[in-house]
Amino acid sequence: MAAPMLRCLSRGWWFGTPGRSEIWPLGLREAHSGAQGLLAVQKARGLFKEFFPERGTKTELPELFDRGLAGNVPQTIYCGFDPTADSLHVGHLLALLGLFHFQRAGHNVIALVGGATARLGDPSGRTKEREALDAERVQNNARALRQGLQALAANHQQLFTNGRTWGSFTVLDNSAWYQKQHLVDFLAAVGGHFRMGTLLSRQSVQSRLKSPEGMSLAEFLYQVLQAYDFYHLFQHYGCRIQLGGSDQLGNIMSGYEFIHKLTGEDVFGISVPLITSTTGAKLGKSAGNAVWLKREKTSPFELYQFFVRLQDNLVERYLKLFTFLPLPEIDHIMQLHVKEPEKRGPQKRLAAEVTKLVHGQEGLDSAKRCTQALYHSSIDALEVMSDQELKELFKEASFSELVLDPGTSVLDTCRKANAIPDGPRGYRMITEGGVSINHRQVTNPESVLVVGQHILKNGLSLLKIGKRNFYIIKWLQL
Repeated sequence: MAAPMLRCLSRGWWFGTPGRSEIWPLGLREAHSGAQGLLAVQKARGLFKEFFPERGTKTELPELFDRGLAGNVPQTIYCGFDPTADSLHVGHLLALLGLFHFQRAGHNVIALVGGATARLGDPSGRTKEREALDAERVQNNARALRQGLQALAANHQQLFTNGRTWGSFTVLDNSAWYQKQHLVDFLAAVGGHFRMGTLLSRQSVQSRLKSPEGMSLAEFLYQVLQAYDFYHLFQHYGCRIQLGGSDQLGNIMSGYEFIHKLTGEDVFGISVPLITSTTGAKLGKSAGNAVWLKREKTSPFELYQFFVRLQDNLVERYLKLFTFLPLPEIDHIMQLHVKEPEKRGPQKRLAAEVTKLVHGQEGLDSAKRCTQALYHSSIDALEVMSDQELKELFKEASFSELVLDPGTSVLDTCRKANAIPDGPRGYRMITEGGVSINHRQVTNPESVLVVGQHILKNGLSLLKIGKRNFYIIKWLQL
């Protein structure tokens, strides 16, 4: 049976049979026991964008959920993440939040790391072939992604409970089943179920075939492996729904057709929107504009500031997409913003919710400390900051460890840190007001350092020369 055409959802179909008691008006609840409510609310929030197939199947998607919940049998939903880097980024968050929303409604979700498929490279949404990754690098990236996904799931479980019984969150790696496959056996068993005309008709394939670089066989076969992943999860975990970015619909269609041919059963796909920069470019590693979820690549402060700086015309949409806040609460936040836009209340709430999910409460506290220290010249914040936070906040700063000798002066400190030139010029930089220590201007080069003023309780000094040059000094043997 050919896959049904993808069409926009009609309002009447999506709300199901009129009069059902489990149907709630859009926006009144985050989720409830009826899955139609969950799907409808996420559609209203903008998180669920398209559904495949819309019609023409023995069981339609809302009915699948209704039947499962009526029999107390949760559904299983999966989403794939290829380890092309050792960290997820903000562009992956929407798919993860989609999984979390299903989990919160009592369904089981699977985050699938593509430890095998990353070797091929997904051509979807790309104008040229990905950089080839060797097996060891993919393996290391896959391990890091699994750890990152488990950490996010733990933060979600610990910090965003809603009093309901949740489904399970499982992290798998598709290399577990591809390592057992022999090439010829795999092609013989699987290849005959795919039609070349259908594979060639996919938009991701067509756009690449028309490009100057063309398309490699490895990339072309990617959709076959993703379809097989869906089949494997259907067979072993009862997974009937695949979640993915809107650029994944072609791959999801391939999975639907493959499973339907082999089993006669229907499966489904749900897409989430792609997050783009202000110029319209997709956020990610390939575009060079990724905001990473791994602390070593993007600190909690940087992640927090990414959302705090969000434009007003985007913040309401992002609150709906990136948080679990109920829609009425978001409406209230936006109403307050109209009265006091200078406070950037929606941006701060959005930044706090996302940072807490990604880095936990400690990460959010760190981001706020760094914000206070940098933008509000808070000495209290500086005094409780760790070495790691200071290095994250002042990435370009020189970091020195110095011994505090008796009588050490401001001039001695600046010279030992290589912050000023030797001779009269460096001396004048201090007397002319170009130097500050811990956000306090110093103008007397001969002043002796005072613990508690020039040296903070944590044994650190933040030296600033001019407007942008920072030097971090860690004092030893205090």
